[in-house]
Amino acid sequence: MYAGQLVFSQVMTYLPLKAFSRMVAARRAQHKVQDFTCLDQFLVLAFAQLTTRESLRDIEINLRAQKRHFYHMGLRCKTISRNTLANANRVRPWEVFADLAHHLIATARKLYANEPTNAEFKSLMGATVYALDSTTIDLCLSLFSWAPFRTAKAAVKLHTLIDLKGSIPSFIHISDGKMHDVKVLDILCKQGYIEAGAFYVMDKAYVDYARLFQLHTARAFFVTRTKDNLQAQLVQEFTVDTSAGLISDRHVRLTGLNSAKRYPEALRCVRFTDPESNKTLEFLTNNFALPAITICALYKQRWQVELFFKWIKQHLRIKSFYGTTENAVKTQVWIAISTYVLIAIMKKRLNLQHSLYEILRVLDLNMFEIVPIADLLGQIPNESQIGDFPVQQDLFQTLGH
Repeated sequence: MYAGQLVFSQVMTYLPLKAFSRMVAARRAQHKVQDFTCLDQFLVLAFAQLTTRESLRDIEINLRAQKRHFYHMGLRCKTISRNTLANANRVRPWEVFADLAHHLIATARKLYANEPTNAEFKSLMGATVYALDSTTIDLCLSLFSWAPFRTAKAAVKLHTLIDLKGSIPSFIHISDGKMHDVKVLDILCKQGYIEAGAFYVMDKAYVDYARLFQLHTARAFFVTRTKDNLQAQLVQEFTVDTSAGLISDRHVRLTGLNSAKRYPEALRCVRFTDPESNKTLEFLTNNFALPAITICALYKQRWQVELFFKWIKQHLRIKSFYGTTENAVKTQVWIAISTYVLIAIMKKRLNLQHSLYEILRVLDLNMFEIVPIADLLGQIPNESQIGDFPVQQDLFQTLGH
């Protein structure tokens, strides 16, 4: 007699089924579908993400061996066929899974809104800090001809804006490998992702003065690195605490022929020597109120988005794909993101103290167990009880809290 939920089903209880049904209807994603629904497709690919299945055949074999559990997993299809799954990935609009990911992201951001802020950032007065970056996923040009990147290489780019509270992606855009990083700022502005009073931390690849001025006129703050060819004249210079690694704190105006027109107002340049690498870095920002050392600390937090990329590449299936069409690739990436956020939501709702890495590893081996997830994780010590970890696992600790 069935006396409880499978571990997989417990994870999927955090899936907004009614909202997902509306998304499917709005996109007409199940037009003429009789058996294998969009929900079945999502559950199967989420299972593949959580258990790191390597191919459609791998998914088919493993799920057919667990056919008796289909009903309790939420699957309403009679069997799993790799041909049916491949066809669904090829023809069903990937946008429906992007809609689901954005819905889950909105839910997760509310749950993580009250996460404790780094003590260095108390002067931000509760302002949201975002880190913006992209990562390239290499593909084979002969198989993925729709995504040309180099002469003999294909690729897609994952442009991501991360809310540093909880390491939750706030915005994701998937493009071909040729799209320049700075163009994503246009999409952010156009789609209303720029918040007044928020901080946007990004590297020098995003330095385009016209686009940075757009952020400024939207009353948002940016922190980035200066380019080597910066042309500016000094407006005012302030004393700094050299014992903290600061070299200078200056207000400047751009003097370049084009840059002065594109950004006609003053900017702030902060020079700093990193004590760990002994490198001298110069930061550019439109915020004149924060202490200079806080500007440096904000830029350092940009590394969180790099950690996010490393994490999802290591623990989710986004480097090798189950299909070769653009629709199949984007479907898989959006479902991977949805799975990541779903685990983050579950962690918060169950008040789990373990990192996302530990949660995923335990779920991987216990998908068909009938044990409460909290009890399952309660059988292993969390990181604070174990003590020191190897350097690589600091990544998971960072993203897990």
